[in-house]
Amino acid sequence: MSGSDSRQPGRSTRKTGGYLIPVEQIEQAILVIRGQRVMLGADLAVLYGVTTKRLNEQVKRNRSRFPEDFMFQLTLGEKDELVAKCDRLSKLKHSSSPPRAFTEHGVVMLASVLNSKRAVEVSVFVVRAFIRMRRMLADHRKLALKLAELESRLDTHDRSIRSLMAAMRQLMQPPEHTKVLGVGFKGKKEK
Repeated sequence: MSGSDSRQPGRSTRKTGGYLIPVEQIEQAILVIRGQRVMLGADLAVLYGVTTKRLNEQVKRNRSRFPEDFMFQLTLGEKDELVAKCDRLSKLKHSSSPPRAFTEHGVVMLASVLNSKRAVEVSVFVVRAFIRMRRMLADHRKLALKLAELESRLDTHDRSIRSLMAAMRQLMQPPEHTKVLGVGFKGKKEK
């Protein structure tokens, strides 16, 4: 059955038309560049079962299908930073041209221009990985807001407890120099 979820202990994979693709491989290939979640052309070429050269040829032939919000080319500085931060991208170090980065919409468009069964099948899972990451990010933001709210409450409670403790300490202190009146009886005066 195409598109079924195939599980192995400790590793989740997606089966697409006879190809097993680890979900982690897809998720790790999603990067944040220029504030956008993207995948590099070289990573997509591997997933789609084509060479990077073929992928780039198809993009050039269909350039009008890839506006800036679907795909952009990295600057040399961005490429160098990426290579320095990600060991798995060290092969890009000697690349003659900067890699292309594809957004979620660009991934779908790329599958359509490659026009292979595998590219279309894999693009579904890639888009699902983008969606999953978006949900996880939203959940993390909600959690961060709740934590901030709790910290604020705790800070308020801490101040209240400190004030209460200070008041209790004051009550426990012996009174300062109070005049003690003599207690006793006075005898009757004799007449």
